[in-house]
Amino acid sequence: MKIALVGYGKMGQIIDEIAQQRGHEVVARLKETPTVESLNNADVVIEFSNPEAAFNNIKFCLEQQIPVVCGTTGWLDKKPEIEKIAIDNETAFIYGSNFSLGVNLFFAMNEKLAQLMQPFKNEYNCQLEEIHHIHKKDAPSGTAISIAEGIIKHSDFNSWKLEETQGSELGIFAIREDEVPGTHSVFYRSNVDEIELKHTAFNRKGFALGAVIASEWIVGKKGIFGMNDVLGLS
Repeated sequence: MKIALVGYGKMGQIIDEIAQQRGHEVVARLKETPTVESLNNADVVIEFSNPEAAFNNIKFCLEQQIPVVCGTTGWLDKKPEIEKIAIDNETAFIYGSNFSLGVNLFFAMNEKLAQLMQPFKNEYNCQLEEIHHIHKKDAPSGTAISIAEGIIKHSDFNSWKLEETQGSELGIFAIREDEVPGTHSVFYRSNVDEIELKHTAFNRKGFALGAVIASEWIVGKKGIFGMNDVLGLS
């Protein structure tokens, strides 16, 4: 495939390396807003930029009928608009709050655990925690939001909030520390014990590999997809 990388920070550089290892050609490495010329006839765009730029980057690429795999978080209030643009232009779009295989298995386990814990909601209090490097601009992380949404789907919580769990609001502690790639934990605590579900990323390569696998999968498809579709978990 011909891959255009829109957003060329640390993640973009790792994706570049893995894409080439898997036999693909990286035809664009963009730190600025893409243009028709700079996309260089790409088959697919992998977008890892920043929350301020993501919407316009994705919109432009979809309007050129190029499928987009996006891992940028912090812009999701505009996601329904992007999905409509993808459908209207008969192309494909995948958003992943986290592309790693381990995290997507974690998402599935998290939902199963939430179902198991629901009958014991009066005995156990649920709380989320996420730890990331100090350069991360959004809080909570997109991954933490996905985890929270998975719990909310199978519980009496109706929303999430930063800090302590209160009533019908599921709490997320967002910690920024050193160069931590990403650690996510779900706690169910009672007066007598604690159940913890935890995923710890050792580096960014798992995220990058998942994004490349998603880009391989999306070419030739039309519609809105997620990593569950790519990995066959749905």
